[in-house]
Amino acid sequence: MSATSENERTLESFGYKQELKRSVSTVDLLIYGLIFMVPIAPWAIFGTVYNSAAGMVPLVYIIGLVAMIFTALAYAQMAKSFPLAGSVFSYVGRGIHWSLGFFAGWAILLDYLLVPTLLYVFAASSMVGIFPGSPAWLWALIFVAINAVINLLGISSIKLANRIFLVIELIFVLIFLVIAVLAINGGTLPGAHWGTEPFLTPSKVTGPLIAGALSIAVLSFLGFDGISTLAEESTGRHNAAGRAMVLALLIVAALFIVQTWLASLMAGGRTAFSAADTNNAFFLLVKAAAGTGWQNAFFVVNVLAVGIANAMAAQAATSRLLYSMARDRQLPHFLARISHRQVPLYAILVVTALTVVLVLFFVGQLPLITSLVNFGALFGFCLLHVAVFWHYIVRQRSKNWLLHGVVPVLGFLIIGYVLINADPLAKIGGLVWLVIGAIIFAINIARGRKPELSIREDVPTAGEGRPSAKEGQA
Repeated sequence: MSATSENERTLESFGYKQELKRSVSTVDLLIYGLIFMVPIAPWAIFGTVYNSAAGMVPLVYIIGLVAMIFTALAYAQMAKSFPLAGSVFSYVGRGIHWSLGFFAGWAILLDYLLVPTLLYVFAASSMVGIFPGSPAWLWALIFVAINAVINLLGISSIKLANRIFLVIELIFVLIFLVIAVLAINGGTLPGAHWGTEPFLTPSKVTGPLIAGALSIAVLSFLGFDGISTLAEESTGRHNAAGRAMVLALLIVAALFIVQTWLASLMAGGRTAFSAADTNNAFFLLVKAAAGTGWQNAFFVVNVLAVGIANAMAAQAATSRLLYSMARDRQLPHFLARISHRQVPLYAILVVTALTVVLVLFFVGQLPLITSLVNFGALFGFCLLHVAVFWHYIVRQRSKNWLLHGVVPVLGFLIIGYVLINADPLAKIGGLVWLVIGAIIFAINIARGRKPELSIREDVPTAGEGRPSAKEGQA
């Protein structure tokens, strides 16, 4: 039996038919995850992280990798049991109970809806810097339109765009490595020298610094979880989505660490960047080492990577989440409509429309958007870790205490710590979002819109049918 047929048969065992196009290889999943996390993400926030971490930027990303690997492993375990498009909505709904699944999906939806908004606002603001006097909202709408078209054209268009942008980003990573090595060896930057101080300078390490680094680092890796939303389009065997999530996290962490180590060395041991230079610190270092031309080239690539590649991946993930929740009758059913190109047509259109409204509303409010994005992701991750423990240890009596016991407990504690210490505005906005979700949940209950979620993991053999609704309730 081919991998595609096997995957479709597994999907049918959960009571669904194959509607999305199965054409995404494991390599495509990996590329998608890398694009979602953005291999060059540290460029835009290097100055801020440098000042917050007393120059030890690589240490921040090492801490982030250690913290987030628990969540990536938890995702991988649930993706193995439930290879469905709904991410934490499906994992928590089937791993614990459908009602908690709704709130997990609703929380992560806040993340998925606002991530494209955050990216468009950032990219639009950057374009205004390139073209002074131009309206930011116009650039945002241009980026939204480009990504809507690519998503509507189908998964093949997304795969092609992902490959193109990943090649471009990796080429510029290599160019930066060359620029940095030449600058450090050539002594063209004052104070720049080879050393390991950016990894750890014991005299500068404090409890508050580590706590702050943990918060920054965890949020820097958001995006690998989006791979799970393409599970029903995967052609790979043996939990391709789960393996791609873990591998994407490891690869992007390595890229983050190497780039920020070299950039920190180029900073020449300075205590901090000035307020005027913080937001452009990385690009100013490139300018000092290689000239204005390269600075502008790096800046443009960063804008396109965020405004098109990253936002396109986020829009695809959001539409799949809406599709999955609508298919299970937790959102309006029209969002589950599939086009002739085998993509969730109305989900994509609704995401596009909502993004336009949100972009126009949030222009110039990057801190507010960021705080709300963080709450949605962290709340969903906490429920994910509970689901892993409950599904495997409590329900299945798993003896693998490392993956099914230790990993989710540590992951929950880390994510819970970051969530508790999140910005007060994030917690207020997040709670308001959950209250809105509770109202929708109550309406669904009143209308009898309860999903029948099968928790079977085995594929029925010939003659077997789907379990009854009573058996299938989580």
